[in-house]
Amino acid sequence: MKVPFKHMLVYLDGSEGSINALMYAILLAKSTGAALDAMYVVNTKAIGDLVKSRIFIDQERKEFLSDLEKDAKRHLRHAERLAASKDLEIGSVTKEGSPHHVVLDYIKSQGVDLLVLGSVNVIRSRRDELTSENDRMLRTSPCPVLVVRDQDDIWAEFEEV
Repeated sequence: MKVPFKHMLVYLDGSEGSINALMYAILLAKSTGAALDAMYVVNTKAIGDLVKSRIFIDQERKEFLSDLEKDAKRHLRHAERLAASKDLEIGSVTKEGSPHHVVLDYIKSQGVDLLVLGSVNVIRSRRDELTSENDRMLRTSPCPVLVVRDQDDIWAEFEEV
């Protein structure tokens, strides 16, 4: 049977759920031969909103942006190490902007045919629903989306392979 996808993208946001999704995506790419990219988006839209709301002053914005860029590099290095531990080459992508817009643009421009996400957070209010980046990606993705949920099994299986 031919695998229906050739190019996967896993979205990393630093959460444990996104690391679980990464490990699952690595195992899936390894077993299917699909290409895998990991993407971390520095959410500059949220930072801009904090400045507009006067929660951050401009200097704080610069420091926070620098911290987020360091986080992106750290998480993508971790993704590369995990993939290398399973003899898999992975593409690392850092972008800036509104995460769901950036991810969807990347999917379209790069021909991604499977998006892998960590668990979608529990929606407690209409505001949560409107601001959840994973939920927005899930609802608007032009390709199939795999949501990875079971944490313990994934860790165990990743260690076994």
